[in-house]
Amino acid sequence: MSVLLKGITWSHSRGYTSITAVSQRFCELNPGVSIEWEKRSLQEFADAPIENLAKAYDLLIIDHPWAGFAAATGILLPLNEYLSAAYLADQETNSVGKSHLSYNFNGFQSALAIDAATPVAVYRPDYFADQGAALPTDFEDVVELAKTGCVAFAGIPLNLLMDFYMYCATTTSSFFEDEDNIVDRAVGIEVLENMRRLACLCRPEIFGWDPIQVHEALSADSGLYYCPYAYGYTNYSRRGYCDHLLKAGDLVNYKGTMLKSVLGGTGLAVSSLCENRDMAVKFAQYAASPLIQTTLYTENGGQPGHRKAWLDEENNRMTLDFFKDTLKTLDNSYLRPRYNGYLYFQDHAGDYVRDYVMNGGNAGNVLDQLNALYRKSREGKSI
Repeated sequence: MSVLLKGITWSHSRGYTSITAVSQRFCELNPGVSIEWEKRSLQEFADAPIENLAKAYDLLIIDHPWAGFAAATGILLPLNEYLSAAYLADQETNSVGKSHLSYNFNGFQSALAIDAATPVAVYRPDYFADQGAALPTDFEDVVELAKTGCVAFAGIPLNLLMDFYMYCATTTSSFFEDEDNIVDRAVGIEVLENMRRLACLCRPEIFGWDPIQVHEALSADSGLYYCPYAYGYTNYSRRGYCDHLLKAGDLVNYKGTMLKSVLGGTGLAVSSLCENRDMAVKFAQYAASPLIQTTLYTENGGQPGHRKAWLDEENNRMTLDFFKDTLKTLDNSYLRPRYNGYLYFQDHAGDYVRDYVMNGGNAGNVLDQLNALYRKSREGKSI
């Protein structure tokens, strides 16, 4: 009997070559099984509703803010009902930051964390070595470095929104806890003003860049050498991947505390409409296993979600110590809200933040717009 599983992932090497390599080996071990993967852009990955994807694909690479929606609608399989307690316990024990739990909403395990990421500092080590320059250690150092014209970060709406979260979560523990306001007014205004202060020292083209484009710019001959925070990509620290290798490290301090970046990464989910559930779950279990995460997945461009892969000596050797040098930032990262309705806020709030950071205006008015959007996203929804 032949089994065909269709999957959807995203188009960067980190998201595509890794999962296709694992699929190839899985199919060799399971004769009669075929897995076909299609890919979408990073923006489409952030925007496409999973209820549509789950109708067309058996295996889905998803973002964890969908966890609340998945639990409410049942569009994805509850993997906690298909995988052993021992397996899930290992996943939780060996999670990178809150990656594993990010896909668990009120006990509904919508996906397995096969990829872990959060914004980390990224830079050209050759430039700093040649200049004899020290790396920034706090936000004001970044501002000073930006005055030389060599600093860039991702300025599209979603990433600027995540930066806003980062600064707020670093400054206060009262973030997204009130039902009417996302953060203390004074904190929110100061964060927006500091974000604009840094952005004004950077090239205007950053407002069209996502994290991949930032990495591409830094690794080319662009005159850009330092990014204070971008969702990390081990690929750019690997021999042969780009013209100039990039080094990644933990984030700088803000007001005396290391920045608390916003957890990203991806999870492997199974559609509840899948006709070959057992085989799809078997593949998910295989792909997220510690052996495959540490070896095949990482070796083929992946950025694993299993902690053993991050501590592996060989994985660090081939990525300029990317994993061990950023693990503190991953473990310290902030977990976004995941209530059913949150994505309405995330899909629209970044436009307000980007408009202010790019063009200026009244930071208080921006915060009012964000709070109004937040309240709307909460209407009739349960946390």
